[in-house]
Amino acid sequence: MIIERLRRELAFMGMARNQIEGNTNPEQMLFGPKILLVNNYSASDGDLFPFQFRKMGLGKIVGVRTWGGVTGIRGSLPFVDGGFLYKPEFGHYAADGSNWIIEGHGVDPDVVIDNDPAKEFEGVDEQLNKAIELIMIDLINKPMEKGKIPAFPDKSK
Repeated sequence: MIIERLRRELAFMGMARNQIEGNTNPEQMLFGPKILLVNNYSASDGDLFPFQFRKMGLGKIVGVRTWGGVTGIRGSLPFVDGGFLYKPEFGHYAADGSNWIIEGHGVDPDVVIDNDPAKEFEGVDEQLNKAIELIMIDLINKPMEKGKIPAFPDKSK
């Protein structure tokens, strides 16, 4: 659902009487460039989300490679001693059927930044700082502007 929301493209603008700024259609769009932060603690949906983010061309990925654990599990009937067995059941492969994806490798970032634990302890997040630097460049080079309300047509003729 989040990827679908991030993928929304502006179709047209609309306005109501006495409105100063137009509304987007579809509604609830997230304008502008996007950057995703990832790290090696991302797994499951934390691997699937960056894969889709890249596949859909939504923006740059910054950080370190994700863990690569996306094979889904399902529990079985409980054992008599109260224990459970979780077995792998769900795998993910490329849309074209060419290969298995993510599992055992993860998603590689576009920009590799590994946070220094000592700096992180001091409150310095190098991944976030790099993401801010890159997004500021994108905001300048690729501005995303909504169209302004045009002059009203003259229907008196």
